[in-house]
Order: sequence, then C-alpha cells, then structure tokens
Amino acid sequence: MRAVVITEPGGPEVLRWLDVPDPVAGPGEVVIGVAAGGVNRADLMQRQGFYPPPPGASPYPGLECSGRVRAVGDGVAGWRPGDEVCALLSGGGYAEQVAVPQGQLLPVPGNVDVITAAAFPETACTVYSNVFSLARLAEGEMLLVHGGSSGIGTMAIQLAKAFGARVACTAGSPRKLARCRELLGMAARSPLPDEQSDDSRDHYEAVTGHCLDECPACHHGHMIIVDVIPKSLQRFCWDTS
Repeated sequence: MRAVVITEPGGPEVLRWLDVPDPVAGPGEVVIGVAAGGVNRADLMQRQGFYPPPPGASPYPGLECSGRVRAVGDGVAGWRPGDEVCALLSGGGYAEQVAVPQGQLLPVPGNVDVITAAAFPETACTVYSNVFSLARLAEGEMLLVHGGSSGIGTMAIQLAKAFGARVACTAGSPRKLARCRELLGMAARSPLPDEQSDDSRDHYEAVTGHCLDECPACHHGHMIIVDVIPKSLQRFCWDTS
C-alpha cells in the first residue's frame, strides 16, 4: 500500500506519498481500506516533530478515518469485510489501509456518506466523553460552547440539543455566528456584531440574547470548557478549583 510518510520534521514539503508494508489484522483488530482521513491539529504537530505517536502505534499521521472493512483478525465479532465504518486511531489514517482495534470502530451513520464520516470519530468521541461521560450534562442544563463554529463546537451544539440541554455559544465573526444559529435552529438576526470586534460579550449576546453577567445559568453549577480558550475570552472565565 501507500501512505503519507513524514520524512523529517518540518512543513508540508516533508510529506511523501510512499510505498510501505500492508498492515495485518492482529487478534481483535480490523483492517480498513481507507476512503478518507480526517485532519486534526495533532497531525500538524506530528509533522513538525512535536507530537510523536505512542509506542506501538503506526508512524504515519492520521487519528481518524473512514472506509470499508478489508479483513478481520481472530476474535473479532460484529464486523465483516465490506462493512462501511469510521474509526478513531492512534495513528496511520493517512494511508490506503490501516489496522485498528475493533473497539475503536463505529458504523457510518445512515444519513452520512462514507467520505464525510471520516471527520466524525474525533469530534464525537471528544464531546461525548468530556461533556456527557465526565461532566454529565443533563436535560435542561446549559452548555456554554466557546468557538461554536469549530469542529468540536458544532458537534457539541448538536449533541447537547439532542440530549435536551440548552446551548449558548460564542464565535469570532458574523459568518461563524450565523452557522451557530443554524445549528441551534435560531432565525438569523441583523445586525450581527462587527466582524472585527474583540468584545466576546457581544458575540455571546448575538447567539443567546443574554449578557454573560445576566445569564442565570452561568452562575449555578459548573462550566465545562472542551477546547483552548483564546486570550480575548479569558476575562469572562473563572477558577472553580
């Protein structure tokens, strides 16, 4: 098979599409014929030499992918060749094939094509594990999503809505806020904040209709941050430790 190989730390020019050995499905593993791979910040950091893969993982970048099962190893149950899947990986998604433990496979959702599904595992697993498994967001509670138009943000908005939570979010431009409104099922509102404004309080009001200081839900319980908080928002955050 062929894979994207990082020949040395550096910029995009260090990536090479090279012939490499085919992966073999070990016990409990599945080999996927990759249709598409998701791109994550960790892949860029690995290319730059700042994010080495864990011991035993594929040396090639790529932390999520989608495709079809090519082969199954001993002890695999519930998957067979030809199944359309997406997968969370420890590496190796930038290749024509990748071996992955069966517990990291997900079926491609019925209303999503196999290419689009490559961007599903990282965001879905990150949001669900942090917001629901760890923080235990419940029906009727408020989730504040900073960077609502990001990959993590758009998934958090949709999952929180599906679980019956209320959602508020911030974003950095009118175009991004419009996308948040669309996901929240809100009608467009005009005028939106100026795109160059550094006042994140205005961006918050554009999506929720409340000032951060006046929102009752923000003064009870705890706040969950599932992403890097930009400097412009730090004045609105507080330490709950």
